[in-house]
Amino acid sequence: MTRLSSPEKLECARKEIISKIDPAKPCISVCAGAGCLASGAADVIAAFKTELEFHNLTTEVNTKGTGCPGFCERGPIVMIYPEEICYLRVKPEDVPEIVSHTIKEKKVVERLLYVDPATGNKATKESDIPFYKNQQRNILSENIRIDSKSIDDYLAIGGYSALSKVLFQMKPEDVMAEIKKSNLRGRGGGGFPAWRKWEESRNAPDPIKYVIVNADEGDPGAFMDRALIEGNPHSILEGLIIGAYAVGAHEGFIYVRQEYPLAVENINLAIRQAEERGLVGKNILGSNYDFTVKVHMGAGAFVCGESSALMTALEGRAGEPRPKYIHTAVKGVWDHPSVLNNVETWANVTQIINKGADWFTQFGTEGSKGTKIFSLVGKITNTGLVEVPMGVTLKDIIQNIGGGIPGGKKFKAVQTGGPSGGCIPEAQLDLVVDFDQLTKAGSMMGSGGMIVMDEDTCMVDIARYFIDFLKDESCGKCTPCREGIRQMLKVLTNITTGKGKEGDIELLEELAESTGAALCALGKSAPNPVLSTIRYFRDEYEAHIRHKKCPALSCKELIAFHIQPDKCKACGTCFKQCPAEAIEGGKKRIHIVDQDKCTKCGTCLDVCPKQFGAVRKISGEPVPAPVPEEKRAL
Repeated sequence: MTRLSSPEKLECARKEIISKIDPAKPCISVCAGAGCLASGAADVIAAFKTELEFHNLTTEVNTKGTGCPGFCERGPIVMIYPEEICYLRVKPEDVPEIVSHTIKEKKVVERLLYVDPATGNKATKESDIPFYKNQQRNILSENIRIDSKSIDDYLAIGGYSALSKVLFQMKPEDVMAEIKKSNLRGRGGGGFPAWRKWEESRNAPDPIKYVIVNADEGDPGAFMDRALIEGNPHSILEGLIIGAYAVGAHEGFIYVRQEYPLAVENINLAIRQAEERGLVGKNILGSNYDFTVKVHMGAGAFVCGESSALMTALEGRAGEPRPKYIHTAVKGVWDHPSVLNNVETWANVTQIINKGADWFTQFGTEGSKGTKIFSLVGKITNTGLVEVPMGVTLKDIIQNIGGGIPGGKKFKAVQTGGPSGGCIPEAQLDLVVDFDQLTKAGSMMGSGGMIVMDEDTCMVDIARYFIDFLKDESCGKCTPCREGIRQMLKVLTNITTGKGKEGDIELLEELAESTGAALCALGKSAPNPVLSTIRYFRDEYEAHIRHKKCPALSCKELIAFHIQPDKCKACGTCFKQCPAEAIEGGKKRIHIVDQDKCTKCGTCLDVCPKQFGAVRKISGEPVPAPVPEEKRAL
């Protein structure tokens, strides 16, 4: 690669790359994000290359593996340009038909299109699919268009123009002013204004400063940062260099969890490509500004998402938080000023410099500007990554983008903010999504995890699940977190196993208050799932404690399965399928469940023919006595 030694040479290289791109030439873009790769995308890409070679179309059609476009529920996803045809759940055996019909004959393969479950209408283009058309995809939009392993693809869409602009047209103070004007808030957790960290670090007298990308995404069900750093790593790198220039840093780190091998591979490749092009290293673009960056792989500890714990891990020590009497922006890695922002925050920096703070602030609310990427998962029809302007309602995300709750079930709650977030009930679905409103509701924005729950979800057990996760992930350094979380888990486990007693709810509230005195945000926010479920679903706690009943029929120790004699047709399905051999019955004999043998796996309920509906799940009431032997004959 040619080293670019000036802004002019950067633009010449860009024009040369663009000149070689024929907009009319067919291009097959296949999502090569981790989710689609797990669904067989690599085989799909290989099949396209083989099929194109068979038809002697290798030079006539471009094929590329791209970043995640977000609709993970329907992967592998294939986009055909310039027509912008979107095919979903593509398999290698579909490739010959796509090549022969779409590439050669310009026809659409109808069976691979999105079908609206409500209307039955098919959508040919990505922009026609409700999942996409109800979003504002400022950051994610390029993921499906560029090869995540190609710097030339990034340069072709304007990559590193923001860096060139900063180095040659703006002073560090100008960059700071633009970020401040944008009111960009950190996308990694608490929503702290990015400019304040930057300014605090820049004003620190220490000449050695660091900038850091926090890609330690440990929330269950969250994969926003992974998709960005896998799919468009150069945008993160460019934002990081801009931030470094603004604060006066010449060295940076990208902290990625080891469980993200593709992200590690792609960001390392991006750094090498940028170094070869003169966009990282000494005298960037001939500006006399130097910047180097290293990738650090974390060991997977959730607590390392906290700033001081992450920086301790960067130093090569155990990732434990430390008291922040002095902010890490002033005294961070090796006691030097260190600016830490998450992946999505750095991606926004590039866009703000390119398009201006005024463009950025047109999206969002008064206190929360721009867009936010959420990982929409759980009991929802359309799972995947969604990017929406701050200020949309939870209902808009869940109904219009997520497609509502599958299987005709009722919505119950949505948990935002990761394991330290809160659960928001149906009555709050009109709540606007921004940093401040979610906090008022007893939850938090967090990094953007959004887990949807339906009527079959027990809210007490959900609180127990997240507290159990946080118990394992607590570093154990401070007593309020270590012991407070452990005791909350003990109480919650008792409640969900039928051992709860009066006063347990009040005890949980008292423990939550004491846990809030923890050293870091993990312990301080740990009570959120408990307090929010008590606040909005107190009746479920009371039912568990007073009546030994799980209203959601979820907690194993509080449920039983019963075959209703008047509905049992002795078909034998449950008898054959029960893994515990807990079903007694025979031909033309009413079946019964041996409660002593039953493991409450629910297989009998799942396999009982719907037209019979003989198996019933019960809680909070005695199991009816078995039918007398002499009355079991049908």
